[in-house]
Amino acid sequence: MNWLTADIPGIGGTYKQTPEDFQVEEIPLYPCSGKGEHLYLWVEKTAMTTRELLSHLSQILNIRDRDIGYAGLKDARALTRQMISIPFNKIDKLGKLNINNVKILKIERHTNKLRLGHLAGNRFTIILRHLHKQPLPQAEAILKQLQQRGVPNFFGEQRYGILGNSAELGQLFLQKKFVQFCHSFIGDPQLIRNPDWKRAAQLYRQGELQAAITCLPKKMVDERRLLQMLLDGKSMQTAVTSLPRNLLRLYLSASQSLLFDQLLFQRLPTLDQLFDGDIAVKHSNGSCFRVENASKEQPRVCSFEISPSAPLFGSKVMLAMGEVGQIEETLLQQRGLTLDSWKLPQGLTMTGERRPLRVPIVDAKVQELGEQHLTLKFCLPKGSYATSVLRELMKETTAVNPLVTATNNQN
Repeated sequence: MNWLTADIPGIGGTYKQTPEDFQVEEIPLYPCSGKGEHLYLWVEKTAMTTRELLSHLSQILNIRDRDIGYAGLKDARALTRQMISIPFNKIDKLGKLNINNVKILKIERHTNKLRLGHLAGNRFTIILRHLHKQPLPQAEAILKQLQQRGVPNFFGEQRYGILGNSAELGQLFLQKKFVQFCHSFIGDPQLIRNPDWKRAAQLYRQGELQAAITCLPKKMVDERRLLQMLLDGKSMQTAVTSLPRNLLRLYLSASQSLLFDQLLFQRLPTLDQLFDGDIAVKHSNGSCFRVENASKEQPRVCSFEISPSAPLFGSKVMLAMGEVGQIEETLLQQRGLTLDSWKLPQGLTMTGERRPLRVPIVDAKVQELGEQHLTLKFCLPKGSYATSVLRELMKETTAVNPLVTATNNQN
């Protein structure tokens, strides 16, 4: 089964034809107090990532990146509204803030800096275009089933990078396959669209390191640094482990995500069913417990109090028992990994956690917007992705194959 709602045909279509077609608005975790040493800026932006916005703010306001707070990262190909915090003593410089495609909608004060994850969820408004004929009844039926059973908690496609190889890089690092890591890091020429980057990747594979460095686009600083270290005679292991720690952690996190997605893909038919040995997650606070008697706990699943989970593998993560636990352990073995593989030097250790296999969808509505167009609105909790809802609605094969192919290629 490729979809949770496999019994209902998909509506096809496209989305994100314009940034305004995909709108995301953060749902704050708490209200601002109106006092304190931090300014909370309610910001609307288009065609810009959150990291790009933070970089602009740092330069214009003359503050360190670490002094700027944010609750979540938002995509560039969207119209997004999110909260950003800055020190209150920078209030006089806000008048100089003039960034293309960025508006400050509201300014408030609060006592603490905004931290990653300090949001309740996100509200989405998405326009779907060029759908199959008469899509509304099918869309309504799919949303109804998702509200009853939950949304499969897949990670979004952006988790895996522009070439879709972030998880592969993380796994190669865990396996200490540094030669293969370098090849994947510079990129497969067949997948690269940028002509300069493509040429650089081709030259690298031909062993022409200096020429590859010359061809790389200027913004590819980390790739250039790695190639320069190799040109200077450093080992591939030295070059790879010298990459920025936050970049390596991003790859390691992506490897966790892909393994989770594979376990979720296998579990789709029983997404809302507990088994003995499962580890359940409480939606109210994220706490976990091992299920001793599945039939006794199943009513709590039906009321959406708890859900079964799968691991984001790490050195300290709790694994399930019984048949479910065997599936988790087998997946690790197939990748040549153990939990200790995530015990790494230089502050790179990933301890792991459990992630629910499904999340609730709230305030889901769909309405016609002209012939074969729909407007879709819904809310999801933090850490979950709208693409999981779109995947069920559209049922395009291209939304499934990358997950299966990427996972199979990790062997």
